Amino acid sequence: MLKLELLVLVTSIIYIGLNRSLIKHVDKFYVVGLLVIILSAHLIFEGVRWQMIPSYLIWVIALITALRQSEKKSSIVVRILKTIGVLVLVIPAVTLPTLLPVFELPKTTGPFAVGTLDILLELDREEIITQDTSDTRSLMIKAWYPSTETGGEMDLYIDRAGRSGFAQKYGLPPSMLNYLDKVETNVYRDIQIADGRFPILIFSHGYHSKANGYYALLSEVVSHGYVLFAINHTYESSGTTFPDGSEVYIDYDFASQIESGTWDVVAPAVEAFKEGLAFEDRHPVVQQALTSYFVKDIVERWANDIVDVVSELDKWSETGFFKDKMDLDNVGVFGHSRGGGAAGESLLIDERIKAGANLDGVQWGQIVNSMFQKPFLYLSSDWPDDHENLNEHAYVNKSKAGFYDGKILQSGHSNFMDIPFMIPLKSLNEAGDIAPDLAIEITNKVVVSFFDNHLKSKNLNLKSLDLEYEMLKLNFYKGDSINLEIN
Repeated sequence: MLKLELLVLVTSIIYIGLNRSLIKHVDKFYVVGLLVIILSAHLIFEGVRWQMIPSYLIWVIALITALRQSEKKSSIVVRILKTIGVLVLVIPAVTLPTLLPVFELPKTTGPFAVGTLDILLELDREEIITQDTSDTRSLMIKAWYPSTETGGEMDLYIDRAGRSGFAQKYGLPPSMLNYLDKVETNVYRDIQIADGRFPILIFSHGYHSKANGYYALLSEVVSHGYVLFAINHTYESSGTTFPDGSEVYIDYDFASQIESGTWDVVAPAVEAFKEGLAFEDRHPVVQQALTSYFVKDIVERWANDIVDVVSELDKWSETGFFKDKMDLDNVGVFGHSRGGGAAGESLLIDERIKAGANLDGVQWGQIVNSMFQKPFLYLSSDWPDDHENLNEHAYVNKSKAGFYDGKILQSGHSNFMDIPFMIPLKSLNEAGDIAPDLAIEITNKVVVSFFDNHLKSKNLNLKSLDLEYEMLKLNFYKGDSINLEIN
């Protein structure tokens, strides 16, 4: 709860509980005035939000109690009803603002402020998700960039389509997420880009998510001097808002269609883990699943989105907002969950990309039969021991240019996102036991250090982060599949 929200609730409860004692010493004029002042301050400085409705009702009970202030005791029926009403309201008054808080994002640590703008990319590639065969692929891209300005219009935390899609996912009315307007992103719309040329990063979000849900990660990376293009994968993200105001959401029919009947493809791999088969015996089974399961097609489709964005970089660097601001010789890619798999796939198919990172995504597709030629980082959450580690097989050949294999202990799949801040209840947010601030700090340090090494030639020792953070385990492999060295 926000400070004034808490004050409204606590003051109201205290007065209701102690009013019989207070009326002997304090005039009701002062009590009513204090209650009104506290509520007014909350409404002016913090604003109303629906999570506070039970607290507002308790405040009304306190106000009525003060207005009826009398040395004569109320009837026992009135006192019982008032007590029951307050007790019934206290639980939701505390839990609703706590479970759905107006949270604070971690402050960035880089030397730059962060700006953002939206880009519509219309492609010639066929849009296979829709029923209209004449449709072509259109992507909304959220561009993040370093700046020296810190004023202007603050970027809205999750746009309207993203909120509506998130609400649809959980069966909620979109208006229940309007309180997110109060979250300060400290990212500013359309401010001036800083002087200089900056390395470029392409980011791919997780399935049924979008880049607006990764502020803690992306704003920190950009603050260290990167231009970042976060792709919103149309029809497979939570929601897309186009410049004409139209909104497009995840296509559940398509998702159901492509998944239908495919479990038989991956089931043998799952069983191989459960039966405890040795790696060598299990590998061909997992190999078949990695190259055949339907998620492979999603990863490849999103990798093509990434490649299409890379193909636009020359044009964006020659004219418009990013003219002469991008270092086209240093392009990296990273993503989370299925977006992490897409990042790895794009590194295999586009030579213009110099380095890639996968944050807790299964690497479906061709890598199990190949190996990276560029530096690659895989940073995972702390999956339980009985979870089938498909990436153990996908990355069996690592990378000739260096492969970083990391794990954040006691973390969960959502610890790379903002969700643990947005919904701070582990039973709902799929986070681990690690503190959300620490998990995202480790992620940021590893990701920034990795790209600083390979896009800025800083020659940092990432293994030192393993020593700095007790909750991080990081290994570095160099060589080929025949002669891998571990550092």
